[in-house]
Amino acid sequence: MKSDFKFSNLLGTVYRQGNVQFSHDGNMLLSPVGNRISVFDLVNNKSFTFAYEHRKNIATFDVNKQGTLLLSVDTDGRAILVNFKTRNVLHHFNFKDKCYSVKFSPDGRYFALAVGRFLQIWKTPDVSQDRQFAPFVRYRVHAGHFQDITSFTWSHDSRFLLTTSKDLTSRVWSINSEDKELVATTLAGHRDYVLGAYFNSTQEKIYTISKDGAVFTWEYISKAQKEGLDEEDLEDEDLSKLSWRITKKNFFYANQAKVKCCTFHINSNLLIVGFSNGEFRLYEMPEFVMVQQLSMGQNPVNTVSVNNSGEWLAFGSSKLGQLLVYEWQSESYILKQQGHFDATNSLTYSPDGSRVVTAAEDGKIKVWDVASGFCLATFEEHTSAVTAVQFAKKGQVLFSASLDGTVRAWDLIRYRNFRVFTATERVQFTCLAVEPSGEVVSAGSTDSFDVFVWSVQTGQLLDTLSGHEGPVSCLAFSMENAVLASASWDKTIRIWSIFGRSQQVEPLEVFADILAITITPDGKHVAVSTLKGQLTIFDIASGKQIGNIDCRKDIISGRFLQDRFTSKNSERSKYFTTINYSFDGKSIIAGGNNNSICLYDVPNEVLLKRFIVSRNMNLNGTLEFLNSSRMTEAGSLDLIDSSGEYSDLEDRIDGSLPGSHRGGDMSTRSSRPEIRVTSVQFSPTANAFAAASTEGLLIYSIDETLIFDPFDLDIDITPQATLEVLAEKDYLTALVMAFRLNEEYLINKVYENVPVTQINSVCNQLPVVYVSRLLTFIGNFATTSQHIEFNLLWLKALLIAHGSFMKQHEHMFSSATRAVRRFIGRIAEDVTFLSATNKYAYRFLTSTSGKGADSSEEEIQNISDSSSSDEDDVVMQSDDDEDGEWIGFQEKKQQLALSEDDSESEDELLQ
Repeated sequence: MKSDFKFSNLLGTVYRQGNVQFSHDGNMLLSPVGNRISVFDLVNNKSFTFAYEHRKNIATFDVNKQGTLLLSVDTDGRAILVNFKTRNVLHHFNFKDKCYSVKFSPDGRYFALAVGRFLQIWKTPDVSQDRQFAPFVRYRVHAGHFQDITSFTWSHDSRFLLTTSKDLTSRVWSINSEDKELVATTLAGHRDYVLGAYFNSTQEKIYTISKDGAVFTWEYISKAQKEGLDEEDLEDEDLSKLSWRITKKNFFYANQAKVKCCTFHINSNLLIVGFSNGEFRLYEMPEFVMVQQLSMGQNPVNTVSVNNSGEWLAFGSSKLGQLLVYEWQSESYILKQQGHFDATNSLTYSPDGSRVVTAAEDGKIKVWDVASGFCLATFEEHTSAVTAVQFAKKGQVLFSASLDGTVRAWDLIRYRNFRVFTATERVQFTCLAVEPSGEVVSAGSTDSFDVFVWSVQTGQLLDTLSGHEGPVSCLAFSMENAVLASASWDKTIRIWSIFGRSQQVEPLEVFADILAITITPDGKHVAVSTLKGQLTIFDIASGKQIGNIDCRKDIISGRFLQDRFTSKNSERSKYFTTINYSFDGKSIIAGGNNNSICLYDVPNEVLLKRFIVSRNMNLNGTLEFLNSSRMTEAGSLDLIDSSGEYSDLEDRIDGSLPGSHRGGDMSTRSSRPEIRVTSVQFSPTANAFAAASTEGLLIYSIDETLIFDPFDLDIDITPQATLEVLAEKDYLTALVMAFRLNEEYLINKVYENVPVTQINSVCNQLPVVYVSRLLTFIGNFATTSQHIEFNLLWLKALLIAHGSFMKQHEHMFSSATRAVRRFIGRIAEDVTFLSATNKYAYRFLTSTSGKGADSSEEEIQNISDSSSSDEDDVVMQSDDDEDGEWIGFQEKKQQLALSEDDSESEDELLQ
């Protein structure tokens, strides 16, 4: 098994704090999720998260107009410059103060930052510049505001800037020195914080928006022009008397709601405003006509952004972690996502590896799509925290256990709850296990010493397994046989045969309390994690211990702010609370209430790799060393609550419960959340694993994209040479050359040009090294291809030629076979449905034809019966002509119709 897993995506959290922004083409949305940035591709339905991390949560970020540079700044003013295309970090910089906003100029030559009450302008790094000592060169600093700058805006020609501040004013600044004296001015008149100021398309008007809901329109005119005198009286007007003056005042009248964010789209003159009560409005300027008024909830709208075309609007709310993309012209939602409100307790992969289900303390269950990163469904029937979730083997039924005393079964086809299992007494279920066939489900509780077993078909309690002398902490079913393993705080493991006649079992003794358990897929070995930091492995048949791994030295527990020692000397959380076997049973992934995820090699009992969960210093447990300068006799200076010194009333109010460590968003809690991993699991595709942590759902995967290897290429292997070989009908050589070049279009062309009569020959002679790649290609290509029968013939020939080798090396072909299964599962249902619904149409068409009608009808009837009876027999058989080309049903129907037309035309000629 490969062990080179790397961080690939962050699910379960779509927005935390800061600003959101569209890419220049408007197809992608960038959102800060804690100390990382996620990118959602709204057109292709995909997402990814940048691998780099900030030391604290991101406060603001921006992407230049060319789409090449990304600059993000955290709450301490530490900035990271990233190449947006290659996702590589270019430079680190510290601005040494809180940064409220950062924006690149439209021409890309400069970027500006609002650092405290100063406006700093820096030159953008450029390879065409002369050699310089620092990537960042400061161009100018503007100081004129008396309080912190809340926002600023560039003019579209990159010559001027508009800044807004908490000192109730806006200011106009110039980039060029010759315009400095002419332009620099102050726009005063608002009675509350000014949150936004924008130029119109001609730059002859300025719109300023304040927190109390006032919108002022400014124009560069004289006092006489403002009073409306005739043009004849204005001919001799002195230009020195011209200045920015208020020409119009408008108000939102939002019923005590304050303005939280705003933005302006120049091309369409559209003003979008978000309020503290969750409402957002669209106005057309300068007439100030309200276009739409909607609400995204009851919590404040913290940020708003509009794409370049002005069609899509993005809103973010940090209270519940909501992210919304709205198309205002069609009044429809492009994206509507929300993460878990509270900590995640458990996760499970679907059998095909395409979905991940998470359960959290907020009582909700969410289904996430791995490829897109979006939440597909949310179940809210549980009335308390959900502690465990698990799929049945076929992936159509999901089971969940909760502290509300119920175990529920969910239908993932109709997305509904169809079974509720309860015990004879009121207990809080903390662990869950599902028999592979999905007929039996079991659950355990720390309130009881018994294991409860239910029938899924009837919903009745079948049995209560007694024997443990302490609370049952974890359960696990074997995937191959109906063997149930239960672990308890009484330091024993019990192996139950659910369908056996006797339930008398001998306990396996362990020398510490058991926290987690996992069984190999073949059901031969069981591994447990104990409170002493040990991973102990037992053979189920003999009941003997066959391995033990000491994990204490591998765990990075981290230090809390109140600790007066380093993490090296900490004894906190030196154990794992969740473990999971790999598909081949040779590796174990483990996580716990600490900052590390460890991957172990079981036969050799060694650590293969350790992953750091997070480096976010806003969380407890991520620091390793003691900072003595921050420690005083009363404790750490970071523990002092300074919220009472904030200038805004809503920031000073603390609505959290005293002493509460759970509930609420991480960015607004009074207590610091602790870094921990509550659940880990390998993907069934064997190329990834997921970890449910405080930061969200972390996905680590193996990068299977091939790297260009010049030593693997010959001078004759070129795309042109491949096409020439294909023209010579040497199909095997052409296919191998296309795979060695790794060009998808070339592989596709060669694949589709292989005749049906040559498929078996090519598959028999294909080298084994290319079998996995060809299977993966077919699995991905066939999902969107119309040639269903052609793809199935390829799969059949490959399995016949190389099936025995694939069986002996399952780990090499696990990812490829999953892709093929996914294709067959998706197509089989569609073909069966179409065949069943069009049965009578087939009969009608064949009955109206002349010769061969009876045989065609029998053929179609046999095909429809076979397709509806068995999902695997999806291949539609048809006649094989002399050229070796296969004829499908549509072509067969067309030939029948043409033969009928020809017979009618012959009759007319004879008459």
